[in-house]
Amino acid sequence: MVLALLRRLAVLLVSALVASVLIFLIMSVLPGSPAQVALGTGATPDAVRALEQQMGLDRPLPTQYVEWIGGVLHGDFGLSYTSRQPIGPQLFDRLSVTLWLVLGGMVVALLLAVPFGVIAALRNGRPTGLVISALSQIGVAIPAFLAGMLLIALVAMRWNWLPPNGYVVPATDPVGFLRHMILPWLALGLVQGAVLTRYVRSSVLDQLGQDYLRTARAKGMTATAALRRHGLRNASIPVLTVLGVQLVTLMIGAVVIERVFVIPGVGSMLSDAVSNRDLITVQGIVLVLVVFALLVGFVVDVLYTVIDPRLRVQAR
Repeated sequence: MVLALLRRLAVLLVSALVASVLIFLIMSVLPGSPAQVALGTGATPDAVRALEQQMGLDRPLPTQYVEWIGGVLHGDFGLSYTSRQPIGPQLFDRLSVTLWLVLGGMVVALLLAVPFGVIAALRNGRPTGLVISALSQIGVAIPAFLAGMLLIALVAMRWNWLPPNGYVVPATDPVGFLRHMILPWLALGLVQGAVLTRYVRSSVLDQLGQDYLRTARAKGMTATAALRRHGLRNASIPVLTVLGVQLVTLMIGAVVIERVFVIPGVGSMLSDAVSNRDLITVQGIVLVLVVFALLVGFVVDVLYTVIDPRLRVQAR
């Protein structure tokens, strides 16, 4: 078990290292000079070369990579090409905002998907199951940004129940934080919950057809009791894979919702950096997002082993 965990951890570290090299190389081969962008079109060639030397862009690529990744390992992502301010503090502040957004949206999705997916499976072919399946299909077809705009138009603008946009630091005003985050959470959670509901339904239906559940029902247990006692753990394994993918998708796609609700997260920071051609900031943000995706995959692998005893035996 410990050896299997160490192997997965080694794969995670090697994958992160390879990803950092690829990200650095891709950013390095993009056309144009960051120094030229920072100085503007009217800058002289001598001024551009001087700023490139100051930025360290005139040194060999291996030297630039080693210096960059060494700083990243110590939390130093370098200086922004446009503002000349440290990237790390701003990136970590923005990351905390995005994590609140993503985790809240995922909680909403789970609160919707698990009960409704199980009910849809238990009532498969009946009116209740058909209604849930139809609603989840509609939810899958609606983009998150459209759901956000509809929520703003109805809940915020027409009914005036919640603020339409903005962000409040939770430590400063917890109530204001919740009021501002409810609509973004719903926009993400309703759409992702619809997708997840269909996977929960499919997984539970698969387990309901297994021999061990039929045996449990033959012994006098109801379908709900047999599923709760014996089937939910097995049904959660394929759902866990989808959940990990959705979490990564939410993190990477947060830029859209952050723009709709004017939330100062990583997505907005990435969009601004791309617009300003601030490549070193883009480089740091993309690396953080890739490492987040790798960490989610690592956690999902560990949870597989925790949930499925067969994998624990295999690991031994």
